[in-house]
This record gives sequence, structure tokens and C-alpha cells, in this order.
Amino acid sequence: MITPAFVGGDEGRTTEWPAGRTPTLFRLRAEPPVWEFGDLLIRRYHPADLDTVLTLHREGLARVGLRPGDGVYYEYDLFQMRELYLRDGGEFLVGTLETGRPVAMGGLRPFTGHGAQPSDVGEMVRLRVSPDVQRRGYGSAVVRALEERARELGYLMLRGDTTSYQRPALELYRGFGWQETRREIINGITNIHLEKPLG
Repeated sequence: MITPAFVGGDEGRTTEWPAGRTPTLFRLRAEPPVWEFGDLLIRRYHPADLDTVLTLHREGLARVGLRPGDGVYYEYDLFQMRELYLRDGGEFLVGTLETGRPVAMGGLRPFTGHGAQPSDVGEMVRLRVSPDVQRRGYGSAVVRALEERARELGYLMLRGDTTSYQRPALELYRGFGWQETRREIINGITNIHLEKPLG
């Protein structure tokens, strides 16, 4: 039996939820994992989600000026969901509204860079929320769900990165206790690396 877990709102953020009515994240099913957060259902990626996931990804990066060929933008992984996310200690979650429309997403996979042992370090990637439903706590709910999955998968540490252009993503990471570890410049774009120990 899964015990419902509380998720607080976006502290310090304006949301469209009525005062005092911030939704709670509840785990509905262990495998395949499913959570509920207000009118958002967070579940494992299905192959039928690919077009929407690509759209969320591309729109999110375009809104901050990132584009193919800039050295930061890539999407090959989204065409290899099973191999890179859903096998061998990974996860990819999609958040859908009651209408069934996917509006949020995020991935988790073994981290293979900078001397990490894939068995104990995970990488959180592809956090996106559709612009028309931002500021409702959906990004926070996806992060909480991914952190929960990371613990279940045995990760001791999570790593991730974002660019200086993606300020909401950086604020979201920091709001969950992630610490900046380094910065690097890629074709003039500042890429910020962060990590979070899982206790």
C-alpha cells in the first residue's frame, strides 16, 4: 500500500490556486508509478506521448532562446526513451491534465559523467511545463515525484544542469535544496551544474 505524501506549494511563488488550497501530491500506484496533484496526473511516459514531449521540450527551449546547433540544445534522448530512461535505473514522467493533455514532464537516468558510479548517482533532466499552465506548482510536483523515484531506485545523489537563461528551472532546483557545483561556458551560454544528496 502506498501512503500519500505531502508536497508543499511553490514557496514564494504566485500560483493560480485559491489561497490556502495548494494541492497535495499523492502517490496512487507504485508500479508503474502514478501520482495525483490537484488536476494533474503524473505517470510514466507512453510511446504515444512522443509528439507532445517533443513539443514541450522544443517550446521550452525556444522561449529562452536556445536552439539546435548552439551546443546546449539536444533531443536525441527523447527518441530513445526505453534505452536511456525506462531501463536500467531510469524513469520518465509525464504530467497530464484531466482532459488527458500532457503539460509537464521530467526524466531521470543514471549519471555517467565526472567519475560517477551509475549505481549511486542519477541525473534529473528534461523538466518542462507548458507555458499556459506554469506557476501552478506542476514543475514542483514533477521534481518531487522524480526525487521519490530516485530514492526507490537506490540513488544516493542527483545531478542536473540548466542554463543561465532558464531562471525558473534554476529557482526550482534551488528551492528543493540543490546546490550549484560548477559553471561552464558552451558557445557563449552559461551552463550551470547542480546536485542534491538524497537522504
